Amino acid sequence: MIHADLSDRQDGWLEQLWTRRLTEDTFEVACLPFFTYGICYRDVVTIDSDHLVTRVVRKSGHRTLRVALVVEHADRDQVHELLHGRAVDAGLPHEWLQGTYLAVDLPPGSDEAPFVQVLEPLAQAGALHWEIDS
Repeated sequence: MIHADLSDRQDGWLEQLWTRRLTEDTFEVACLPFFTYGICYRDVVTIDSDHLVTRVVRKSGHRTLRVALVVEHADRDQVHELLHGRAVDAGLPHEWLQGTYLAVDLPPGSDEAPFVQVLEPLAQAGALHWEIDS
């Protein structure tokens, strides 16, 4: 397990990344980063002696679709179920954090359009924020 330094956003903030060790200081990311920009599933990264990511050595071609729900609790459950169902129906790996943050793996060649069609109206209504990172 390694960490990405996010202290540029909040002092002392780190994101834990599950990985597979390739060499002494080279790792393949084996999770979907929720907050770390520029690192996606199966990217290869190097670390320093504190187990902090120092750089991306090889991009995998995967992208991460991130969603942050901001609706009130009753509506949040409905939106959560809608988005969860969309990820399952599309057969895309995904992870939830605290039922409010969603990360969806978009493998090379995958089409995000089915998600965007659902996300855009919800974002315009103020129910969530979303982005795609590569």
